[in-house]
Amino acid sequence: MNIELVVNGQPRVALVEENTLLVDLLREQFGLTGSHVGCDTSQCGCCTVHVNGQAVKACTMLAVQADGCDVLTVEGLTPAGSGQTLHPVQQAFSTCHGLQCGFCTPGMIMATVDLLKHCPQPNDEQIREGLSGNLCRCTGYLNIVEAVKVAAQTMRGQP
Repeated sequence: MNIELVVNGQPRVALVEENTLLVDLLREQFGLTGSHVGCDTSQCGCCTVHVNGQAVKACTMLAVQADGCDVLTVEGLTPAGSGQTLHPVQQAFSTCHGLQCGFCTPGMIMATVDLLKHCPQPNDEQIREGLSGNLCRCTGYLNIVEAVKVAAQTMRGQP
């Protein structure tokens, strides 16, 4: 089946089977390997992307469901030509050491961007709730929570 979608601001067309997962389309056909496959059951959140502005787990969404949609992956957070090298959330995760092995990081970052869109000044409880669908097996979450706070401040224009 042919589908048309916009991925990271670029119109894309793909031929997919009816059972192709969105994460597989992104990784295998489009070469966007930032979204990771960690569980195939939506438990870990490593595959989180934004579809029409909402965070979704791409391992449980069929590619055909994204037909006509706008999809944003971690690779598309910083638009080409913007002069930025990293999105403020990406920079905060790096600065605050909110990652270790990095496997969960793209999903954590995409979930954080979604959280901060809806809650620009979250407290610790709101951060933990906002990221509750994303698992990290390395960090213990303390630095991730701190990274979200720093990103929130940066995005609000505070030092």
